[in-house]
Amino acid sequence: QVRLVESGGGSVQAGGSLRLSCTTSGHTSSNYCMAWFRQVPGKEREGVAGLDDDGTTSYSDSVKGRFTISRDRATNTLFLQMNNLKPEDTAMYYCAAQPGETMGWVHAPQAFAYTLWGQGTQVTVSS
Repeated sequence: QVRLVESGGGSVQAGGSLRLSCTTSGHTSSNYCMAWFRQVPGKEREGVAGLDDDGTTSYSDSVKGRFTISRDRATNTLFLQMNNLKPEDTAMYYCAAQPGETMGWVHAPQAFAYTLWGQGTQVTVSS
């Protein structure tokens, strides 16, 4: 059974940085497309950044230039480096995975395409 566990969330002032991690285990496929999503109460889950198994990345316009998605295959860990954080980045952040080599997102990844999810880590940015 594939398991995704997020960590690294917390509280930070505007302009600060955080690095989220998503440790994965129990892989049943050799290829996974990964992504980060976020959600605030009462709103739909929003795609933040995607990283396909072939190395292709995609970002939402709201985080492009500030966030960077990456992965360490040796430790099966997905990262999201978040710089210049803004109050509107406050949300629960989720890691997601889907077996396959590529999703082909032009912009932000879409939640419907991912079947494996973590429990989330809270990010709070104060002004």
